[in-house]
Amino acid sequence: MATEELTERMTPDFEITDSMKLVAETARNFAEKEIRPTVMKYDNSMEFPADIVRKLGGLGFMGVIFPVEYEGAGLGYLEYVSVLEEISKVDPSIGLTVAAHNSLCSNHIYTFGSDAQKKKYLPDLTTARKIGAWALTEPSSGSDAGGMLTTAVRDGRHYVLNGSKNFITHGSVGQVTVVMAITDRSKKKKGVSAFIVENDTPGFSVSKKEDKLGMRCCDTSALAFADCRVPAENLMGAEGDGFPQALTVLDGGRISIAALSIGIAQGALDASLRYARERKQFGKAIGEFQAIQWKLSTMATEIEAARLLTYRAAAAKNDGADVTLHSAMAKYYASEVAVMATNEAVQIHGGYGFTKDFPVEKLYRDVKLVTIGEGTTEIQKVVIARELLKTL
Repeated sequence: MATEELTERMTPDFEITDSMKLVAETARNFAEKEIRPTVMKYDNSMEFPADIVRKLGGLGFMGVIFPVEYEGAGLGYLEYVSVLEEISKVDPSIGLTVAAHNSLCSNHIYTFGSDAQKKKYLPDLTTARKIGAWALTEPSSGSDAGGMLTTAVRDGRHYVLNGSKNFITHGSVGQVTVVMAITDRSKKKKGVSAFIVENDTPGFSVSKKEDKLGMRCCDTSALAFADCRVPAENLMGAEGDGFPQALTVLDGGRISIAALSIGIAQGALDASLRYARERKQFGKAIGEFQAIQWKLSTMATEIEAARLLTYRAAAAKNDGADVTLHSAMAKYYASEVAVMATNEAVQIHGGYGFTKDFPVEKLYRDVKLVTIGEGTTEIQKVVIARELLKTL
């Protein structure tokens, strides 16, 4: 790839607008008032915070990136990443719910659904009257999505789905799920199709709710399909379109995970700064010791670099550009920065960082998911290298 071509692909313009500031402030105030008081309650119980999610829907945050004609907020990806960052500073579990609902299920329907499908499903999703799920991963296929086993066989005016899905966000609390299934096994990845499935359809069931290390109030479940009959009009696009559709959806989803990562990292830094000012050792605040100062300096610098990568990816998405490279870079870097920042935050807090009395303990548990979801760190490196090499 020529240097000038790479530079052109990697330098979309963006600015921090008044709209973005206002949206971020609204999300920040909501997170402090409505989310922070119940963070550990929901973490301990693993209960899905339906009341909070409904309020987020009322603010437009469950439909940030969708037009007002579908009852969305009509905003762009820069505002969207601002919302995710502010919410995830306080509770990444709820940040993940906002991210998965917007970027995966709803965005798949908005991007690839027919006019009739969008009119039928999006208004309920963008307002959180209904919760959406997106089912790609299976027990035997994660990064290798082409190895899925779930099938969809045409039977008159229906498709009959059989198989299972694993690690599905909102699997047990959703009412609408976008499901990828094989319609032609001989074509492998090119035989994958996407369907809108209403969760009360006979043959659709939740087989297991996962008990997770972190992100505990964001529901993650396994799904099963046993002769689940889905109307043929719920196929999105044509048979075989599912896999390229999924790749496009994941490009946008990776931007949201990058924003979620920044929120976690910034939350860890904010908590560490407070603790470094308040905690006294050897007669002075620990923030006066160079060892702590260097940790804080590194955290702040790396977070800002990750934020800029993420804003750049969001700006490219707003411009309608190909964001595969941008989103993979942002997701890869921001997620690894978040892991570093939470690790350092626990170290700065010492023994207190290992207790549930301080927020960094939960951030430390939550953060690992961001290096796995929407494609692992290793997969992001493969995507980045492929994008860099493909024009040579």
